[in-house]
Amino acid sequence: MCFGAVRSIEQRRYAAVRQTVAWCYRGGSISAEPRINDRIRVPEVRLVGPSGEQVGIVPLAKALELAQEYDLDLVEVAANARPPVCKLMDYGKFKYESAMKAREARKNQAHTVIKEMKLRPKIDPHDYDTKKGHVVRFLKQGDKVKITIMFRGREQSRPELGYRLLQRLAEDVQDLGFVESNPKQDGRNMIMVLGPHKKKTEAMAEARQAQEARKADAKANPGKSQNAAETEAPAEEPAEA
Repeated sequence: MCFGAVRSIEQRRYAAVRQTVAWCYRGGSISAEPRINDRIRVPEVRLVGPSGEQVGIVPLAKALELAQEYDLDLVEVAANARPPVCKLMDYGKFKYESAMKAREARKNQAHTVIKEMKLRPKIDPHDYDTKKGHVVRFLKQGDKVKITIMFRGREQSRPELGYRLLQRLAEDVQDLGFVESNPKQDGRNMIMVLGPHKKKTEAMAEARQAQEARKADAKANPGKSQNAAETEAPAEEPAEA
């Protein structure tokens, strides 16, 4: 490799190091983890005790000595303060509890979901009941439902058929949802949006409670579901000779 190429590589490395140092100086951090114990490199810290009490500004050596005395970790919780704020805590326990809280928050997080159900203006009663059942299930889960009436051929000249069908569906599920967006024509389709009365978080909580209740009932009565299935099963009729 020629001298010019080596020099170019060294210049790029030097520029990258300078950029990293400048970023850290502006308050950035290479690691997302806070500095703990011997990784803290300052002469003194503002110390917070295990119960949240303010100890005051103490030398780093004294703070590390107290951490060892309490059998805890010295954790830097505010690196940009002058002097940095450190707290005495069980860092392993703190990380575990933080992870559990984040996991619970993700579990309870509600995402707005819009389901879609398509119908024809001249839908037969059986298909209507099936489609309505799906809409009921979506609303119970706390989801919005977009109802689309699809017109074909000469049906486009009779939009009132779709309008009446949408009104009928809205009345049939009014205990679970409300008309969030009134019926409107969109090309060959007519669209209406139903919103649930129950929030997504409430529906999720109720579903979890019902699941836990079923598990508890199954655990308390392990043979109940099997006996019920055997009782409800119809007896086989004898074959005709």
